[in-house]
Amino acid sequence: MHFIRCWRRSATVITSIRSFAVKRQLCSVGSEDDTVFAMSSGQGRCGVAVVRVSGPASALAVRSLTRRLPAARTASFRSIIHPQTKELLDRGLVLWFPGPRSFTGEDSAEFHIHGGPAVINGVLQALGTLPGLRPAEAGEFTRRAFFAGKLDLTEVEGLGDLIHAETEAQRRQALRQMAGDLGRIYQDWRERLKRCLAHVEAFIDFSEDELVEDGILNDGKPHLNLLCPLVDAGVCRLQTEMGNHLSDQRRGERLRSGVQVVIAGSTNAGKSSLLNMLTQRPAAIVSPTAGTTRDVVEVPLDIGGYPVLLSDTAGLRDTSDSVEQEGVRRARQRVEQADLTLAVVDLTQLPSEPRLASVFLRGHLRSILEQTSDRQQCIQILNKSDLISTEQKHSIRAMLENDGDVAHFSFLSCHTRDGLEELLTLLQDKLKTLCGDPLAGRPSLTQTRHRTHLQKCTEALHQYHQYRDVDLVLAAEGLRLGLSSLGRITGRIGAEEILDVIFKDFCIGK
Repeated sequence: MHFIRCWRRSATVITSIRSFAVKRQLCSVGSEDDTVFAMSSGQGRCGVAVVRVSGPASALAVRSLTRRLPAARTASFRSIIHPQTKELLDRGLVLWFPGPRSFTGEDSAEFHIHGGPAVINGVLQALGTLPGLRPAEAGEFTRRAFFAGKLDLTEVEGLGDLIHAETEAQRRQALRQMAGDLGRIYQDWRERLKRCLAHVEAFIDFSEDELVEDGILNDGKPHLNLLCPLVDAGVCRLQTEMGNHLSDQRRGERLRSGVQVVIAGSTNAGKSSLLNMLTQRPAAIVSPTAGTTRDVVEVPLDIGGYPVLLSDTAGLRDTSDSVEQEGVRRARQRVEQADLTLAVVDLTQLPSEPRLASVFLRGHLRSILEQTSDRQQCIQILNKSDLISTEQKHSIRAMLENDGDVAHFSFLSCHTRDGLEELLTLLQDKLKTLCGDPLAGRPSLTQTRHRTHLQKCTEALHQYHQYRDVDLVLAAEGLRLGLSSLGRITGRIGAEEILDVIFKDFCIGK
């Protein structure tokens, strides 16, 4: 047992050293005593530009350029002067944020100046002449906020997603993550798992010395292979919650990166016309000649607030043309990878007999989705509805509505745009199903990194159940690995926290 304790303590020390080394590596862009500055409002001409300064010499920077510090967190209109030449650079607003009540947790300042390149360059050059100041590296302000404990890694990622958000749904998801909703879930799991590990380690370390009260770990009979039912139940609840979280069909990741929507179908069905209509521009060449589209044409879109990467593909048919064959191969590959397939059908090719039309559409759909049977993620677009009679259209609709073996469908005329609103409504409903409502329920996974660490955590918790009745030390190691995986999501890993919980929750040395 003494050997086991020493091995585990050594592992704890090694973990702490590695954590410290990672932090040093992340901080290696410069000394933490440096004061950094950069323009925070983006590049290019603008009405107002914001130059941010953060670090211990921020007060010096403000005094050097404006002669005195303004009141904390109050905008003051000041003349901004070069500290060496005393030349007037601009007049603008200056804000002073003494630490730790700032974004980075350090003393910080902002100069709100006119957005012309000459003004911006003049202020940046003036700051560069001051001792202890240097230009900030990419993301350095946020990195400092993370190390100051102002943000965890999920909030940092949420901030990055907010900056790059292009649709309303992406903005809502990013804001929620930046507010800490996702991080709080992981932190709660981590605290509960840490408590379970503390119980197990207390049993290993102190049960032989009778320094832990009877009943804390079990039913009053401390045996090595009989753990507290509370630990088993706690681990099982965590596994269930993590499993539910992982079984989200990648909604959050899909919303973050964009839904892959592929237009597929036979030649001359109107696929490129549909692409041009949805994008409202001539993104693809339209021609009566079959096989015009040879390669994949991709266009990013915002449909109902959801990000979409819409792809037009080559017409699916047998051909002897080697170039077109490659286009067909790429088209089928995209259909396999698609989140949603728009299967375009030329209504003029349907048999006039409704029953035969139903058979034709099922066969057409099978020819497109030959590698997948998921018809729920497919919309059949019955194009060229302007070329058939109203009676035929009603007959086909009635037949399809009564046939449960046909995917969702929508009548459309790319020529007259009739049916476009119906298609967009159906498309938005599908996108909402694929991405979910970012404001409803518990937040979803947004990063592949999160999914990877959570999967490793669930595997480690399985190790606990596998070894709990065989080797308690190996069972505890499973909990420790799971705790480490959770900590890597938020960026807060600390093996020393386990002992803190032990001494808080248990009566040691009574």
